[in-house]
Amino acid sequence: MIFSLGISTCPNDTFIYEALIAGLKDCPFEWDVTFADVQTLNEMVLRGELDVAKVSAQIYPQIRENYHCLSCGGAIGYGCGPLLLSSKNDVFDPTAETVLPGENTTAALLFKFWYSHEFGTQPKLNYALFNKVYEGLRSGEYLQGVTIHEHRFTWKRDELHMIQDLGAYWEEKTGAPIPLGISVARREFSREKVEFIENAIRESLSIARARQNPVSSFIAEKAQIDDENVMKAHIAMFVNDFSENVGEAGRRALDTLWTLSSGV
Repeated sequence: MIFSLGISTCPNDTFIYEALIAGLKDCPFEWDVTFADVQTLNEMVLRGELDVAKVSAQIYPQIRENYHCLSCGGAIGYGCGPLLLSSKNDVFDPTAETVLPGENTTAALLFKFWYSHEFGTQPKLNYALFNKVYEGLRSGEYLQGVTIHEHRFTWKRDELHMIQDLGAYWEEKTGAPIPLGISVARREFSREKVEFIENAIRESLSIARARQNPVSSFIAEKAQIDDENVMKAHIAMFVNDFSENVGEAGRRALDTLWTLSSGV
């Protein structure tokens, strides 16, 4: 049986799913894999094009009729949120446009959460792929934008300026971990099949964690940056116990986010 799977090329996703994609022992499933940025994956799931996928957590209320939220394989944690950066200084300009890494991303929702609390007006927004946001900031094409993934570790090196750590703001206001991403599977799948998929994801994660070097050649080839230390830092930050089991604290964080998504 072949399932379609969609994940990003970011080190935390490839770390978790590498062994599953390569083929687990005694697993009856094979995987037709799409690698794409998270906004593209969100759009594919909105159209019902993938059987299993890692997507932005905030999109789930829009897809819950068609997809289960899995109990593992996601990205939830502390100190790992998106960053609002500027190419000029550390002062936010509410009269200027802010570029976000996709309309349906959790990063976009966390920015709106921050903006509504701090300014209470409608922000001026534009959208671009996450790597284009970062490159636009580096080149000075964009004044301010929200960055995610590996770019959390490179902004100082590239002489950008921090306006707000949006994840830290979320933690301060909600007391919850940051629910960035979730894995989902088609709701038409039986409970038994969903549990089998969850167990396969956990096994794949366990295999990755047992490696001496977390960065395999597969991870390095897919990553959008060629610095192995950044890849290691990325995996260490975004892969944690929530990745193995969302748990009670993770569920509360997701419920808080999903409630917020209906009102921002």
